[in-house]
Amino acid sequence: MMFQLFKGKNNKITLGAPIQGEAVPISAVSDPTFGEEILGKGIAIKPSIGRVVAPADGVINIMFDTKHAISMTTDTGVEILIHIGLDTVKLGGEHFTSHVQADDKVKAGDLLLEFNIDKIQEAGYDIISPIVICNTADYKDVVGITGHTVQPLDEIIQLMK
Repeated sequence: MMFQLFKGKNNKITLGAPIQGEAVPISAVSDPTFGEEILGKGIAIKPSIGRVVAPADGVINIMFDTKHAISMTTDTGVEILIHIGLDTVKLGGEHFTSHVQADDKVKAGDLLLEFNIDKIQEAGYDIISPIVICNTADYKDVVGITGHTVQPLDEIIQLMK
């Protein structure tokens, strides 16, 4: 099911999954920066395939040099951080292939990044991948939809304006 970030009649914005895998509560992330929602509310995905797609139409703000994380702002103003694995910045970009750069306009479903799950795990890193709404304070509520396997663009987060 293709999911697009949209604003409904009740000021609800829905965000699609950028990664295929198991959607889990962000509290399942052992890194307190994510697990304790220091950067914002969200969810995490335990990836089953090493591909990241744009969860909505928007603009890439930052493609980190180490390719382990992407920051983007959707056309509706949602600021999203997609972080692949924990401490994977230490890999220096190894096992990651970027397909976008800062200031690129993207459409929901566009390929942003690929990563090698097996090689990252062999190097000793957890691949659980937080998806964080960095401007959480701009919303009355941010609700993660977890506890199931998601395909790219399946609904994972609802934001209430």
